[in-house]
Amino acid sequence: MKMIALGGTIGVGLFMGAKSTIGWTGPSVLLDYAIAGLFLYLIMRALGEMLYVHPVTGSFSQFASEYLHPVFGYLTAWSNVFQYIVVGISEVIAIGTYMQFWWPHLPTWLPGVIAIVFLCIANLVSVSAFGELEYWFALIKVVTIIAMILVGLVVIILGINGIGPTGISNIWHFGFFAHGVKGFFFALSIVIASYQGIELIGVTAGEAENPKETLVKAIQDTIGRILIFYIGAIFVILSIYPWNNISQIGSPFVETFSQVGITAAASIINFVVVTAALSGSNSGIYSASRMEFLLSEEGQLPKLFKKLNRHGVPYVSVISISAGILLGLALNVLLPLFFPSANQIFVYVYSSSVLPGMVPWFIILVSQLKFRKKHPEELVNHPFKMPLSPYTNYVTLFFLMVTLVFMFINSSTRIPLIIGIVFLAVMTILYFVKFNPKKNN
Repeated sequence: MKMIALGGTIGVGLFMGAKSTIGWTGPSVLLDYAIAGLFLYLIMRALGEMLYVHPVTGSFSQFASEYLHPVFGYLTAWSNVFQYIVVGISEVIAIGTYMQFWWPHLPTWLPGVIAIVFLCIANLVSVSAFGELEYWFALIKVVTIIAMILVGLVVIILGINGIGPTGISNIWHFGFFAHGVKGFFFALSIVIASYQGIELIGVTAGEAENPKETLVKAIQDTIGRILIFYIGAIFVILSIYPWNNISQIGSPFVETFSQVGITAAASIINFVVVTAALSGSNSGIYSASRMEFLLSEEGQLPKLFKKLNRHGVPYVSVISISAGILLGLALNVLLPLFFPSANQIFVYVYSSSVLPGMVPWFIILVSQLKFRKKHPEELVNHPFKMPLSPYTNYVTLFFLMVTLVFMFINSSTRIPLIIGIVFLAVMTILYFVKFNPKKNN
């Protein structure tokens, strides 16, 4: 469960996105990651409090239906499906691009198709096959980040290859807040997006052995490790290179390994980024297929979607999510042939997953407040309660709302935010037209 949560969160957003977030706000991006990490920890503690009592598959969707209203469970499930199909499309497209590093003439769509077929089969085999695959994907990423941090610390403290120790003065020497308070909050929305997927712990809880014990350890350890990997890696990069020069050095990860004479650094990082993309797609297929299974159980998708194979896997749901990603890959290849601006449209669609991706967080925080009112007896000897609730719930909800406000202010994220709002509005209308309990009665 720890590796699934790490695999779902530490991905191409760190390896490929570090340069972009640093460009938004400079070294103060370290504060962005720390603040976002603190609030994500509180969200996971709120989820953990409920899961400890009711460890169920697809937890936050079920909690939304039980403690708020079935429409919120519906929105949470479809937001999860939307988010991971879109993210999965972007990941398999990225795989094709990365493979051209070694084979420049390889069609970009071919590696993506192979990746989808491979991940679909892995998810169909069993839950343990998915978990094992995700474990190794995550391990590759974690080992790479730790290696880069250790190499960076050597450069910072001792110097290497004739280069003296850099120290850490670059963190503040060229300005800590690169573009003021506005830049800090603009970067915050991008940083928060990089944490999306951490709630996968809640999706896997019902299928884990000894869920209570496993859950507590997974939540306690995951946030700390993510903060170390993100903040540690970016701290090293910012210490070695002035933040205003990072845009000129290519990949900061490649350059850091190159400092110690690892000439194959580019190939190593490219391989790691491929595994990161595979990991993101793998997590997405698993999570979104479980949400389709729940929608089918609630009668909001045909019964076909909850059919299980002999391994206990909802195979129709897994195949449908994989097919959705494959369709997106095909559209990415075909649309630019007819609409030259289609690539820009795709960027907007990908970014539009940010708001739907935040829906489970809002649901978790509000559901936990309702959970406490409905089950006061469960809290008497509860060993894993949400710290300082309900005050921490309100502060975290406010933090998420502020982030969305700055997404709207920022012209680069305004359209994706609006797309996310439209998606949620359409799904809400669809629910009340087709599945409104009062209408059905």
